[in-house]
Amino acid sequence: MIVEIGHFALVLALVAACVQGSVPLVGAQRNRADWMAIGTPSALLQFIFLAVSFACLTYAYVVSDFSVVNVMANSHSQKPLLYKVTGVWGNHEGSMLLWVLILALFGALVALFGGNLPAGLKARVISVQGWIGIAFLAFTLFTSNPFERIFPPPLDGNDLNPLLQDPGLAFHPPMLYVGYVGFSMAFSFAVAALIEGRIDAAWARWVRPWTLVAWVFLTGGIALGSWWAYYELGWGGWWFWDPVENVSFMPWLLGTALLHSAIVVEKREALKIWTVLLAILTFSLSLLGTFIVRSGLLTSVHAFATDPERGVFILIILLITIGGSLALFAIRAPQMRSGGIFAPISREGGLVLNNLLLATATATVFLGTLYPLFVEALDGSRLTVGPPFFDATFVPIMLPLIAACAVGPLLAWKRADLAGALGRLKFAAGAGILVLLATLMFADDGPWLAIPAMGLAAWLFVGAASEWAERVKLFRAPFAETRRRAAHLPRSAYGMTIAHMGLAIVMAGIIGASAWKQEEILVMQNGESIVFAGYDVTFLEMRRIQGPNYVAERASIRVEQDGEQIAVLTPEKRFYPVQGMPTTEAAIHTTWLSDIYIALGDEGETNAGEAGWVVRLYYEPLVPWLWVGSLVMMIGGVVSLSDRRLRVGAPQPKPAKAPSGQAVPAE
Repeated sequence: MIVEIGHFALVLALVAACVQGSVPLVGAQRNRADWMAIGTPSALLQFIFLAVSFACLTYAYVVSDFSVVNVMANSHSQKPLLYKVTGVWGNHEGSMLLWVLILALFGALVALFGGNLPAGLKARVISVQGWIGIAFLAFTLFTSNPFERIFPPPLDGNDLNPLLQDPGLAFHPPMLYVGYVGFSMAFSFAVAALIEGRIDAAWARWVRPWTLVAWVFLTGGIALGSWWAYYELGWGGWWFWDPVENVSFMPWLLGTALLHSAIVVEKREALKIWTVLLAILTFSLSLLGTFIVRSGLLTSVHAFATDPERGVFILIILLITIGGSLALFAIRAPQMRSGGIFAPISREGGLVLNNLLLATATATVFLGTLYPLFVEALDGSRLTVGPPFFDATFVPIMLPLIAACAVGPLLAWKRADLAGALGRLKFAAGAGILVLLATLMFADDGPWLAIPAMGLAAWLFVGAASEWAERVKLFRAPFAETRRRAAHLPRSAYGMTIAHMGLAIVMAGIIGASAWKQEEILVMQNGESIVFAGYDVTFLEMRRIQGPNYVAERASIRVEQDGEQIAVLTPEKRFYPVQGMPTTEAAIHTTWLSDIYIALGDEGETNAGEAGWVVRLYYEPLVPWLWVGSLVMMIGGVVSLSDRRLRVGAPQPKPAKAPSGQAVPAE
């Protein structure tokens, strides 16, 4: 009965979405306030119905109701409760239900907290959200029904993919989906503005917080996915330019450009048309990622293996959504007047450079990810585009962007003095040179590109701090004046500084983990010791353990430095009987400056022909900074969101007061 309630609630959500997508839109076109008001209750109803539906599916997983095909295919009675719950979205059908639930949540939030929006704009935004909901609810109901029954039900289920039975997967997909779907709000605002024919500073201020929410969650989702791949897959790496990693990275890049472009619209009412196009393209890339993951076009540990029918359905949604929005853009954009003339050397010019580099980087990743598909479609040949291509094309684009990040915030609006801005970065330049020299002493054999890159990371970190110091006149004014300035500095300014510092930390982590990583693979026996990366590593013992739904071989490996024990690490080789699938559980000891990473392989033979175990040893310098820096970037986004200016519309200019005896001319 609970399952049928969930299915019926999903149908009712589609009905509510149809009302939400049509009535308020027609009301806005006819200026009917009562019709526009229908948007709020219909959006709330859609969310409530989807929440009920999702709760019913979760209940079926928790109680192991194997009469539901989805539960039977992705759960097992002996699976820990945490993984029963995460199994809800660890499959295609459940993940789509989560997708539309988050979409409905954003629509409900606009309905509840969009009281400061003009009635017409609010109605159109809610309607566009409703149409997106109609498309994906129809897709879920007609091709991916999570409540389908099977009779007679089996005694037990097939279990969840062992790679997904990990705490990181409890949070990675939901955060990623909030990021993906969150960009639908920027898309809806863009389409609503095109229909209305009006884009101004107030519009940009309404768009920015929604975009920032999506950006924060997508940053967290990508970072969590990277962390999961690092410790779960046993490869000793954090990013592999996997196609599905790329399709989450592309909307992040364009979403970052959108955040910066919206600032120009808000402050100077320039780049209006470009900002609307960015909003459309960012969500389009999110939809493209949804299509690629579920169409079977690409092979990846992240992809859902599905039948072509679903891929065709999503492709139709993709063509209608992207094609329709771009057609509307082509028709309406030329009619919109842009303003805010500025010199190339200015804050606006710096943000334009930011946008150009981010858009170019996105195009590079797009080409490298999809080009093999185009080639295969044309002549059937198979190509692989891997890290060498992305390292050679993507990295050179990002380096000037990092350099410009420290300079841009110090430039004035409209027209700026570049020499003066660079002069205020003398401490950043000094820090960059010091770090470069220190890195050169540490790694005098290269790689040579990594050495100046570390200096560039220091330049950005200290440059961000220098910009804050300039704002509060640190050491250039009495302490009371500095404290007053710091207290009145907008939180969005603090958020920008923190986010840029986080980016510098991430950059240092990427460089360290990529340039100076050490790796060794060997066969070890009980009691055998080796010296690796300055550590003494001793294989103590191997024993078999029984998990809740797996059996494992667990090694105990002691790590010492200068005769002192640092840690005893316990990597595992697990086997899941239901799935018949082995997995590797790495063991990691971190000092927050580096990691010692040990993964266990299969049984093997030493050079002397004696039995032992394959052990993979990795030394990962600065790799923890990747996730620390990502967290700092997210904190910067949250601090910016707390700025009250991002929760209210831009103030409307007051009408000029007429002199006594004169009327104010009508606009």
